[in-house]
Amino acid sequence: MALLSGLKSIILCLIMLGSLNSMAQNTTSNADIVDLSERTLYAVKAESDYGKMLDSLAGLRIRDLTVQLNDQSKRMVFWINIYNAFYQILHRDQGIKPPKVFKVNWINIAGKQLSLDDIEHGFLRKHRYKYSLGYFPQFFTARWKKDLEVQTLDYRVHFALNCGAKSCPPIAFYTPADLDDQLNRAAASFLETETVIDESSKTISVTRIMFWFLGDFGGKAGIRLVLEKHLQIDTNGYKIQFRDYDWSEDLMNFSDDTQSSY
Repeated sequence: MALLSGLKSIILCLIMLGSLNSMAQNTTSNADIVDLSERTLYAVKAESDYGKMLDSLAGLRIRDLTVQLNDQSKRMVFWINIYNAFYQILHRDQGIKPPKVFKVNWINIAGKQLSLDDIEHGFLRKHRYKYSLGYFPQFFTARWKKDLEVQTLDYRVHFALNCGAKSCPPIAFYTPADLDDQLNRAAASFLETETVIDESSKTISVTRIMFWFLGDFGGKAGIRLVLEKHLQIDTNGYKIQFRDYDWSEDLMNFSDDTQSSY
């Protein structure tokens, strides 16, 4: 009887430990994943300790991501925040410089080792090949990655990603509910800064980002529509050309337009 009682006690303890582990996992799983990405980016901006947030991101499950990032706006906000946070972490804090910084697989999300290129050209650009000007897809992409990519490629994402250079758009805090309006404001602000109209030569010089991802913008005809939409200008009779990109380092360039809730 004593032996049987002892076995029952051991089994009960194991069940309790299993329940506690399950509760701990559910705490991570049930956390607001988009909110976690914003808190990580804010910690980077505030130059405070972000170690626990990186642990939380690493401890997620793929299922957590697919369940919570269940629409276009949530996926865009999550991956934009992660990209902008980790560029600063990898370059500013770990000293990894371009072009290596885009390629190292040091971003742990749900136990998967990702790179900045994985996030930008994969999840945020629907797995387009990096050097194809936006015209060719990546081949043989894993199913779990496809499940977490944006549903529709939105050219405005290029006005939200910051790669630490002077010609990059500034970093902002986006929210799923206001994403469309925020991206429109980011596009208008960045294009106004980076676009030069020369009346004498009838040329419009635009950011070289539009050349690198020409297909994302719908080609030169699409670029004209983008300029007309966001800058309210008439491009008829003007030649489109692309400006040189200033790669001078400009870290921690946060926009004053959108503020974090933290």
